[in-house]
Amino acid sequence: MRCLLILAHPRRDSLCGALFNAFAAGAREAGVTCRELILSEMSFDSSVHTASPEQQPLEPDLVQAQDDIAWAEHLVFVYPTWWGTFPALLKGFLDRVMTPGFAFRHGAPNTWEKLLAGRTVDLITTMDTPPLIYRFVYRAPGSQALARATLGYCGLRTARIHAFGPVVNSSAAQRTDWLGIARASGQRLIDGALSPTQRSAQRLFAWLAALRLQFYPMTWIAYTVGALLASAERPLATPAYVLGYLTVFLLEAATVFLNDWFDFESDRRNRNAGLFTGGSRVLVDGRLDHEAMRKGISLSILVSTGALLALLGSATAGAGAIAAVYLPLGMLALGYTVPPLQFSHRAMGEFDVAITHSAGAIMAGYVVQGGGLADSAPWLLALPLGVSILPSILLAGCPDREADQAAGKRTLVVALGARSAVRLSAVAATAAPIIAAMLALARPDMAALLGWGVAGGTVHAIFLVRRLSRLAAGPMPERIDGPIVLALTFMLWFCVPPLVVLGLAGATAGS
Repeated sequence: MRCLLILAHPRRDSLCGALFNAFAAGAREAGVTCRELILSEMSFDSSVHTASPEQQPLEPDLVQAQDDIAWAEHLVFVYPTWWGTFPALLKGFLDRVMTPGFAFRHGAPNTWEKLLAGRTVDLITTMDTPPLIYRFVYRAPGSQALARATLGYCGLRTARIHAFGPVVNSSAAQRTDWLGIARASGQRLIDGALSPTQRSAQRLFAWLAALRLQFYPMTWIAYTVGALLASAERPLATPAYVLGYLTVFLLEAATVFLNDWFDFESDRRNRNAGLFTGGSRVLVDGRLDHEAMRKGISLSILVSTGALLALLGSATAGAGAIAAVYLPLGMLALGYTVPPLQFSHRAMGEFDVAITHSAGAIMAGYVVQGGGLADSAPWLLALPLGVSILPSILLAGCPDREADQAAGKRTLVVALGARSAVRLSAVAATAAPIIAAMLALARPDMAALLGWGVAGGTVHAIFLVRRLSRLAAGPMPERIDGPIVLALTFMLWFCVPPLVVLGLAGATAGS
């Protein structure tokens, strides 16, 4: 391993200096090749005097510093925490050395490239504040700014943060212990910057992020509503229920993985990504590579297919209905971004999502419990749900619009424009409770399932439409997280009430 150690204390003969020496000694004992930068001994102007940092000529010491950073696989910053953050010496160094074209690159609008990706970082800091107070009360502003807003922006991934303190009343024995920890931290590099546990956890969290689990509860609710509706007063056929949902879950997993794969260029350009927009970003941020994602896609499709075959093989009746629902559902789900269908690139992706998460999910649960394709109840129940899903899907496309357009992805939001998409969201939000009310009036069985959902959905729709009207009338912000959350919760009125009513009916019949 090639390791660059950076001492950012203005005094070489400080506790930070001793920790720096201890880490360096441990790293060299582990066979690590080390270079050192002592910022207090370097000669450079810490202020940026030009319009952009790369326009200001670098002093020889900073040219060497950039060479050392580019050479290193692992960096270690040792610095004191003063007034909650790192000292001016380190701030000035970062201002001058982490320049566009070296540490990152801005390309097309809303695009930047992390040029230092693939490297790891350790942060070692001393402070007079108790470290727990610094972390949980002050929320570690210096560590967060350095690890995330600066180094993370350039692609460096922080492996460990050691905060030693309070220094002001520490004993000689405590300081000796701290030096031992720093030395051991250097020695650990013999096995890499990350521990096996860290590597496993990092991989696990990357896959959890790639799955985008925040979207699965909606599918599960709709699937379960369909299953309960078909079983009526009978107990659920548990094996069929589990196999059916496993098929749907893995199909959804394959879909989000494929979205990351085929929408990579759009996601890479997207500066407005959030919890519900811009993809999972695990490929963009380098948390997973394309080969790992390819394996994830293959495995999820393979196991989903296996679960479906097991479901079909175990079905004593209704195998034809199951195949007739699950095969088109799979085509619609995977065709969201996969060529040649690529519904999301043809201004049809929003309708695709609405259909798969309403009628598709409900019918998937309905047929595995013996329900028939010609039965009207599940299709009618899916109608207001599908319409209620449209506002959230349309709104989620608004922050992504510029990146999608730049990448050649023609979503409905790109085709209509953000304001028209917001207005269409308001129309759908108005229509969903009206459709549900009409169904409840027309059919007693629908009234039992949708009754209090209609009331709650109507009130929710009023607030949502008012919010969307203000949004469409004013300047369109880059992020609209509030309206998106309001739209996501709106759809619950058209699936949770049927789930509760059917679940209570099933429990009563079982008892």
